[in-house]
Amino acid sequence: MKKILWITWKDIKHPQAGGAEIVDNEIAKRMVKEGHQVIFLTGGFENCQPEEKVNGYRIIRLGNRFSIYFQVFRYYKKFLGGWADLVIEEVNTLPFFTRYYVREKRLLFFHQLCREKWLYEMFWPASWLGYFLEPLYLRLIRREKAITVSRDTRDDLITIGFEKEKIALIHIASNFRPQNKFSIKSSNYILSLNSIRPSKKTLDTIRAFEIAKTKLPELKLIVAGKPNGRYGRKVLREVMNSKYTDSIEFYGRVSEKVKKELIQKSKLVCAPYVKEGWGLVVAEANTQAVPVVAYRVSGLRESVVDNVTGLLCDQNPRDLAKSIIKLFNDQKIYERLSKNAWMGTKNRSFDQTYLDFLDGLKRLRYGQFFR
Repeated sequence: MKKILWITWKDIKHPQAGGAEIVDNEIAKRMVKEGHQVIFLTGGFENCQPEEKVNGYRIIRLGNRFSIYFQVFRYYKKFLGGWADLVIEEVNTLPFFTRYYVREKRLLFFHQLCREKWLYEMFWPASWLGYFLEPLYLRLIRREKAITVSRDTRDDLITIGFEKEKIALIHIASNFRPQNKFSIKSSNYILSLNSIRPSKKTLDTIRAFEIAKTKLPELKLIVAGKPNGRYGRKVLREVMNSKYTDSIEFYGRVSEKVKKELIQKSKLVCAPYVKEGWGLVVAEANTQAVPVVAYRVSGLRESVVDNVTGLLCDQNPRDLAKSIIKLFNDQKIYERLSKNAWMGTKNRSFDQTYLDFLDGLKRLRYGQFFR
């Protein structure tokens, strides 16, 4: 049995948990299943339990989104120094800089870098400050070993100064099993399925829908996701004020069961994001033979293989609308993309993601910790 300390600012039960936290949970619970002991140090949230067990691993919640960085340092020094065989530091926006106080074996885990997201998710001038400082503060940890989920993120890290030989890649899967038999969707629905915040550009999906509907009168839109802050309220107003409001269904945040049902109900999924690590929604949609139309940006240009499993387009609603219209009007192209998307998920699972993670540890010479 090995002891793993996993440091990150969100866990699977956090209100803002997304694809990264799903991946973390799937890896951690497989570690536990193999007999390892796993502790997560994460940030707290309103009405959270300070400590709890999830899928066999222990979560200790400290402080909040901003105080977590100091709280982790203090808690580690007081209670966990020397406990772990391996410390995994997940870097999501800001690093914890464990290399300066953790003496055990360390590993960085990146789903993505923030980069352009700073300009969408933070207020001015913090947005520009974060954008310009990120490469600088990441250079302080560039000698560390790291695992990441896409070639784009790996290349971003190399540009900053990380060594290619010290970065391992893993592949992302989905909890949804691929549908048993391939079948063509006859639906008139397109789906926006993500947390509703600026970097997900939900407004672009709504505007693309409105443009496409002038050519596709039967077209309908489903918007599913938790509205966040001012941008979330703006999206809600846009839905209510749209001249096609009767053709838009709004669900808010949905369970995994409802998420799968919405994907199955839809002909395609729209992902006009600023950037992604990989884009878990792509893997989820593809399991149900639903192709994704996405902006040609970091992460998505890997998970969506253009004109093979989905379509990539320029970063504007008009081009997104063109891609939507193309897939509705050309049944041959739609069937080909749909079948390719489905076939590509048949041999991909979180069991394989975990094996990739273990292989990454071996490649980085941490193999002695597992199996």
